[in-house]
Amino acid sequence: MMTLAPNLCFRTIPTKCITVKQQKDPPHQLNSVIPTKPKPRCECFDLHKELIPYGKAWSWQKQIVKQKQALIQEHEDCPDSLIILQHNPVYTMGTGSSEKFLNFDMKEAPFDVYRTERGGEVTFHGPGQLVMYPIINLRNHKMDLHWYLRKLEELVIRVLQSSFSIKASRIEGLTGVWFGNQKLAAIGVRVSKWITYHGLALNVTTDLTPFSWIVPCGLQDRQVGSIRGLLQEFQSSTRCSEAVKPISDDDELIDISYKSLIKEFSEVFNLEIHQKTFDFVEDH
Repeated sequence: MMTLAPNLCFRTIPTKCITVKQQKDPPHQLNSVIPTKPKPRCECFDLHKELIPYGKAWSWQKQIVKQKQALIQEHEDCPDSLIILQHNPVYTMGTGSSEKFLNFDMKEAPFDVYRTERGGEVTFHGPGQLVMYPIINLRNHKMDLHWYLRKLEELVIRVLQSSFSIKASRIEGLTGVWFGNQKLAAIGVRVSKWITYHGLALNVTTDLTPFSWIVPCGLQDRQVGSIRGLLQEFQSSTRCSEAVKPISDDDELIDISYKSLIKEFSEVFNLEIHQKTFDFVEDH
């Protein structure tokens, strides 16, 4: 980032000495300017406009986790990291996921299926869905997994409200972000020695059809929704049409959602975002 120095103003100093009577600052003005502590740094790997194979992104996450654990072992600075991207169509399952929530034979799966070490049941990732993988050291925040999950939910709720006037919420006992009976964001994480990975997936313009071939997150009586779908519903409603802005095209919706996710992530976790280029080792 580039810091701009304030404009400096110079004027001629008079040669005649002038005695100035020193006045004491009123008590209420003392210590009126308190230096603010700079926010901790977070390195952001931005691929939000690209489709990244799931296996590649999973490998990147594990590389970063190992790097951070090595830095902590050596008592060195360990900045947080964030990867944001879209995936090619894929199903992922949590460490304890049950195949009974798949509505297809594994041998004839419509897309690749990955069983991972994250929590939660089966879900779908695909184009039009923004996926955030925060890889952060909870020692620098709060060493509490439930706190972390609630913070991820909070940032999505703030994005939906601030950018789209969608009043989303939590449902007690369930992880994720909802509008009514529709789940808009799925969350599944893993924490290794207090380093987080995996993360959240927000349906922006996602084709929801592949969700019908699974029981998303193992919830039989719930639906999956998207930002685009809700905006279309609002626009077609005679009660709401005047209050809702015209629907943007898919690219614009992705762009708006991405910028809002980065902003709210920065604020919720009190981090300063620094863009970083990739230097990962590819698996062969």
